[in-house]
Amino acid sequence: MSVLFHIADRHQWAIASADGSFTSSTIDLDLAEVGFIHLCTADQVAGVADRFYRGVTDLILLHVDETMLTATVVFEDVPGADEQFPHLYGPLNADAVVDVTDPFTV
Repeated sequence: MSVLFHIADRHQWAIASADGSFTSSTIDLDLAEVGFIHLCTADQVAGVADRFYRGVTDLILLHVDETMLTATVVFEDVPGADEQFPHLYGPLNADAVVDVTDPFTV
């Protein structure tokens, strides 16, 4: 199993997990606006959390089994980064989330 991660708002995940599909890309932005959902590897979680989520409350960390995703993951270059980041080009199907770190604090 290959696990990727997504830092999410607890309330948005509660709604999405009941619906079966999660479409939040990042803070205050949806899949329809960005075109993909931001994911990260285990080694990238701390840096992403510190860079983009410091001070944000009510966060959880979704543990996503990449092999269970119904949308395509593409590892892509990101401006200003020395490594590629995984982007999910479609909704995150809730059944691909195999664990949740709750609460997740930065």
